[in-house]
Amino acid sequence: MFKVMIRDNMSPIAKERLEAIDSIEVVVDNNKETNSPEALSAIIKDFHAIAIRSGTRITDQVLANAPHLKVIGRAGAGVDNIDVEAATKRGIVVMNAPGGNTVTTAEHAISLMLSLARNIPQGTASLREGRWEKKTLTGIEITGKILGIVGLGQIGRVVAERAGGLKMRVIASDPFVGKSSAREMGVELVTLDELFRLADFITLHVPRLPETAGMINAETIQKMKPGVRIINCSRGEVVDLDALHEAVQTGHVAGAALDVFPKEPPDPSLPILKNPKIIFTPHLGASTGEAQDKVAIMIADQIADYLDKEIITNAVNFPSISKDILIHIAPHLSLSERMGSLMGQLVRTAIHDINITYSGEFTKLDTRLLTHAAIKGLLSSFTDRPVNQINALSLAKEKGITIKETMSQATENFTGLIKIKLEGCESAPDEVWGTIFGEKYPRIVRLGTISMDAIPEGYMAVIRNHDKPGVIGNLGTLLGKHNINIGRFQLGRREGQALCMVNIDTPMNDGILNQIRLLPNIISATQVKLG
Repeated sequence: MFKVMIRDNMSPIAKERLEAIDSIEVVVDNNKETNSPEALSAIIKDFHAIAIRSGTRITDQVLANAPHLKVIGRAGAGVDNIDVEAATKRGIVVMNAPGGNTVTTAEHAISLMLSLARNIPQGTASLREGRWEKKTLTGIEITGKILGIVGLGQIGRVVAERAGGLKMRVIASDPFVGKSSAREMGVELVTLDELFRLADFITLHVPRLPETAGMINAETIQKMKPGVRIINCSRGEVVDLDALHEAVQTGHVAGAALDVFPKEPPDPSLPILKNPKIIFTPHLGASTGEAQDKVAIMIADQIADYLDKEIITNAVNFPSISKDILIHIAPHLSLSERMGSLMGQLVRTAIHDINITYSGEFTKLDTRLLTHAAIKGLLSSFTDRPVNQINALSLAKEKGITIKETMSQATENFTGLIKIKLEGCESAPDEVWGTIFGEKYPRIVRLGTISMDAIPEGYMAVIRNHDKPGVIGNLGTLLGKHNINIGRFQLGRREGQALCMVNIDTPMNDGILNQIRLLPNIISATQVKLG
């Protein structure tokens, strides 16, 4: 039974979706006193998953006290409140729900732009105070004005579409969007400096990154057209509040609208909060019933799929795997992991460089998934730390292991191959080749320099020997003496040496293994367990 915690007043529909799975038990905790990492650390130890919004912080301290945690689900796009790196090192999937609040946030940005243009909040406030300030609250039309969108992602694109319907000229700056793609949206792509110089309204839709922190500051504001109006529904850290306040005071910026703040809620004593030309909302970008239901459904279904079926969707620290892809790629993942595990169990020495080569049909797959699986298998064979596909590459980096992926056209008469070579490894074998027969049957087709056709499953004896008569008979006699049944025996030969991979029904103890090593013409004997 999996135990899932839901926090931050998430839509009740999330609980309903999760409880529809018989193997999942749900606990809803909306107590704000347990939002802090210290308090959460004390109650999270028995949970396998946690679903949160923006109110709960998942830190390394929390994760250190969550030994069973498999997945963190953020009902929304931003994961600023989650230590993703720490989660990855611990093998925990971090998922978000991108797109669930796209329309809602974009509509809020448009609403703030219209409110800025026509002084709607100020007019409401003045009437409540008994004043009729029709002349002092004269606004501007938005038709024909230039809207500059910084960040043309999902939300920025919806804003652009809506602004086009309002007969605005839309320009945008985004280093990850091509000009042809922008043109298809009816948007003119410009540099950030050009956007600052031309735009009558600027709306920000960027993630929190080192390069976006404080991007609206005293220097960049001076590049803007006098009378510009600024809207921020992205991340509070993007805007230097003091610089914005000063620019509005001097009149260079005609007004601003902020939905987000560097610290939420903001300190009520902040001077900018007293500025009548700046309007504020308390992080309402995603706050509609429709959006909250959408992201709750998305994150609940994603958590359920991962816990129940190991399907990964919208993970920020691992490639997503849909059900269809998982069914198709499952044999390849199994093969990759077992090949890695085989090499780790055979070599048992420090590994520094790994070269993984994909060819033929393997190059058509998401090879990142295969590499994660191979490294998981490798590391699991010689570390006592829990290793899964999420933390495998992080642990490899921590151990100083360099991983190189290569795509090749050489298939060696197979429809596809994966080759794992341990560079600089002094012990043999240092390389393994694998393929898939009949679209679902994993095979080892080469170990070291010797070709064969072995099934990588269960307990196996891997034996190197001089290619002399009697080896197979001696081995069979010894295993039979100890009542160990041979399920499959594969032999490869090359230049006076041979290699056997023997599937056995029951494991050997060290005593039996040592007896094999003492048989005539045996070079080495190792027992491995695969799958």
